[in-house]
Formats: sequence, structure tokens, C-alpha cells
Amino acid sequence: MRRSKYEKPAPRAGGGAKTSAMIASLAAPGQRTKPAPFGHALVELAGTRPDIIGLSADLSKYTDLHIFAQAYPERFYQMGMAEQLLMSAAAGLAREGFTPFATTYAVFAARRAYDFICLAIAEENLNVKIACALPGLTTGYGPSHQATEDLAIFRGMPNLTIIDPCDAHEIEQVVPAMAAHQGPVYLRLLRGNVPLVLDAYGYTFELGKAKTIRDGRDVLVISSGLMTMRALEVAEALRDDRVDVAVLHVPTIKPLDTATILREAGRGGRLVVVAENHSVIGGLGEAVAGLLMRAGVMPGRGFRQIGLPDEFLEAGALPTLHDRYGISAAAMAGSIRAWL
Repeated sequence: MRRSKYEKPAPRAGGGAKTSAMIASLAAPGQRTKPAPFGHALVELAGTRPDIIGLSADLSKYTDLHIFAQAYPERFYQMGMAEQLLMSAAAGLAREGFTPFATTYAVFAARRAYDFICLAIAEENLNVKIACALPGLTTGYGPSHQATEDLAIFRGMPNLTIIDPCDAHEIEQVVPAMAAHQGPVYLRLLRGNVPLVLDAYGYTFELGKAKTIRDGRDVLVISSGLMTMRALEVAEALRDDRVDVAVLHVPTIKPLDTATILREAGRGGRLVVVAENHSVIGGLGEAVAGLLMRAGVMPGRGFRQIGLPDEFLEAGALPTLHDRYGISAAAMAGSIRAWL
């Protein structure tokens, strides 16, 4: 497989990579990555879309919007550390016919700017694209920066589309799809050196569609975001135990692809496990559980959730935290073995 001009492997174990807990890569040692896929995709799209504007709340480097700012400085606005102002400005630009991409951290959009997103953007169904880094447990900086409840906060907001992509390959496809969609969109953004996974499966993103990445007879893992990456690793690991694992990737959290989820979960004889990089409260797991209950679909071998606990998480190194809170590939595999 040919490598693009900005694709590179992740540092190997013991390679002396030095990074802060804030911007630590999620890539495994030796895994293929692409740097700043969101920023590069937005620059490419902006070449044919003069309506696209970039805005940042003093975090362009940490949301990969600095790539866009360098390419189109006249279309970039630094709003300072004021998320309410960021969202209000984006709303105003959208009213004037622009397509603003507003970037910050997920915690700041969800906790600080919720009312502005709700009333200035979503109620008016404005064409604002909100791209937020550090979703779930993707930083080791503790509760002030870990957006473990953003889906629970935003799922109840009318008119808001929510996307949780898996890897760099998908992010590159999500950006033009967001821009083409009419209405507000919230993106859980993986930034920095983002792993490449789904290209090996011939995957294509479609807004509002869940897709089976691999089939299996024993377990169905329904996942979004980086947990789809982990689910694929788990499927390979459990194959040695003669456990056949299917992976259904659900990148669009809202609107949910109910038809596909019901069809796959209704296939008999499988344990259904929902895996998400989010609190077990109010995210994909509870959305799927509610859907199955309302439709009267009972998985043949039961239903389980893998997600973050309903508590404020500790600070520390990401691999340690992912193991501790059960969302590493090894922890996921252990949980599924125990349930079977």
C-alpha cells in the first residue's frame, strides 16, 4: 500500500518519542498514522469552497486548524479563550452565507458554550460545523479536559448531527460530508498523528450510516470513534480463542442508523456489546439499548456495555488510563471472554 505524502508510522516502542499527555497519539507502536487529517482535509476542501471559514478559541494548534490558518489566513479568525463568543461569531457568519468550522476542545463546547450552540445555532438550524478535539478519554489531563459526557449533553439537542469518526481515513471523508450537510454538526475530533485503520477494509463514510467492518457469528461489537479501532484489534485477538467477532461501526451517533443496528443485533445467537469512548451514561450504549428495547429485539446471548465509568477520571498516561477504565484492546478482550 502506497503511503501518502503526509502519512508516517507511529514511533516504535523505545523510540524515545516525547509528547505531553495533552497531545499524546493514540497510535500503537509501529501503526500507520497521518498527521492532522482534519486540517489537511479542510484545506483541500476550501480550495473549491470559498464559503468555508475557520475559527478557533485560541486552540488552533491543538485542533489541527493551524493547517487551515497557514493556507488561508484571510479566512481564519482567532477568537481567544471565549467559547461563547466563538459560537456566536460562527452563528453570525452562517447567517451571512458562510460555512464556519468552529474548533475548540470538546469539554469547552459542551460545558461552557452549550446554551449558545443550542439557541444561536441549533434552534436556527444554522450551517455551523463544530469540530472538537479531546473527546472522551483521549487526554491524560484529568476531568477539566476529558469530555467523557459530551454525547450525553448533545444527543438531546434538536437539529444537531453528531459524528464520532474512527481514524484518519474516515476524518478525511467526514470533512467534506460535514460541509455538504445543511445544518449544524458536532464532530468528535481525533487530532495530531491519527491512526490509519479503515482504509485496509475498503471503508467509505456515509453520513447517517452504520457499516459492518467485519462479520462474525459469536459476538457483535457495536462501536464508534476510536473504539472501532480497538474492536478490530479485539476481533483478531479473540480469533485465537475461536471466538468469531463482528464489528459494526456507527460513526453517526445522531441520527442513528436504526435499521442497520436492529438488523445486525437481531441476528440470533450473538452477544451484543456496545463499545464507546464515553461515559456509559447517555451515549451510544444507552441509545442502542433503548432502540432494542423499543423494537422488542433481544440479543440471543445478551447485551453488554464497554465504556467509561460514571465518575470523574484520573489524570495520567493514556495507556494506563485506558487499561484502568476498561477501554484498551486487552481490557475489552478480557471483558468479552468473561461474558462468554
